[in-house]
Amino acid sequence: MAGKTLYDKLWDSHLVKQRDDGSALIYIDRHIIHEVTSPQAFEGLRLAKRKPWRIDSIIATPDHNVPTTSERKGGIDAIEDQVSRLQVQTLDDNCDEYGITEFKMNDPRQGIVHVIGPEQGATLPGMSVVCGDSHTSTHGAFGALAHGIGTSEVEHVLATQCLVAKKMKNMLVSVEGQLPFGVTAKDIVLAVIGKIGTAGGNGYAIEFAGSAIRDLSIEGRMTICNMSIEAG
Repeated sequence: MAGKTLYDKLWDSHLVKQRDDGSALIYIDRHIIHEVTSPQAFEGLRLAKRKPWRIDSIIATPDHNVPTTSERKGGIDAIEDQVSRLQVQTLDDNCDEYGITEFKMNDPRQGIVHVIGPEQGATLPGMSVVCGDSHTSTHGAFGALAHGIGTSEVEHVLATQCLVAKKMKNMLVSVEGQLPFGVTAKDIVLAVIGKIGTAGGNGYAIEFAGSAIRDLSIEGRMTICNMSIEAG
């Protein structure tokens, strides 16, 4: 019997229910939310007269519509676009209503969702992590089972702390050798995508291995996992 991959082990440790049709229910340890994909999810909860199932598993921050200029210190009023401003305000209101931990615009811990998770110790090895953003795969650098979800799935995880999914196939990418000067983690992942194609990773959980990967900093590993979604 073949040994289990890291993905196999993570999947099995979070599996709640397996169905004959291949679909499964997996438990979610960490749910990271932001202002773009969460408003409709919270509205869905209200319409169904439900509340978030496990508040302490959720962290939030606005990051898609936040200005990068010094004017951001002014908070929400610094956002010129009305729709963007409303999304951030709605996130604030929803988090305040349900008591969800949020790093708001004027909080020094605010940042890109896939950076604040590791920074604040919310992303840990062995966890299952989801977020309504395709680059949630970034958290895989920490030995976590991590992937992006859609808005309807955001609502489902908020309500049940579980996600309906199908197990993916395994793909091992091994990169050996020492990187020459000027070559970075981004070059590695771009070379991999160039080899397998932008759809080569469809239906696969990619595990990166080899001496070149082991020698990378955690930031370099985050870069590779972040961009791996571009392979499908």
